[in-house]
Amino acid sequence: MAFWSSLSSDQIGPLLEVADQVHPDLPESAHVFAERVRLFPEGCLGLVRHDDGKLCGYAISHPIRAREPPALDSLLGEIAPDADQYYIHDVAVLPGFRGKGLAAEVIRMLIEVAWRHNYRTTCLVSVYGTAPFWARFGFVSQKVGAALAKKLKEYGEDAVYMSCQAGR
Repeated sequence: MAFWSSLSSDQIGPLLEVADQVHPDLPESAHVFAERVRLFPEGCLGLVRHDDGKLCGYAISHPIRAREPPALDSLLGEIAPDADQYYIHDVAVLPGFRGKGLAAEVIRMLIEVAWRHNYRTTCLVSVYGTAPFWARFGFVSQKVGAALAKKLKEYGEDAVYMSCQAGR
């Protein structure tokens, strides 16, 4: 089937192919993904098919300042030295690999990364009505101020800022 492994910079092209299929309305440049892999490789994973090694999904995550997720398709420059929250930027799995527990597996892996780095909350922006999916992992919708609400609109009208407490 498929397994999660560290994402490398030479997988950015195949990652974009997956992103184009999963998130056609939320395009991000190769530079954004390459920077995330460079800045926080531990939080960047690829879902690789056993039979041919092709990428069939990915997960991108990294630390941020609390309640300050990056704007869509924007570079970070660096991981903020005062970052105090973990951010799941994206989990994308091609349709043929869904329903097999692979997304749940990587979400648990990312939350473990957050825990190891002492981030006690993890956040994300839920899109495409996926809030009920994220709620299964303890994520709860959060009220947001005007600045964050404006940023969320870039992600679509149904975008929801969610967070959960880290725990074992």
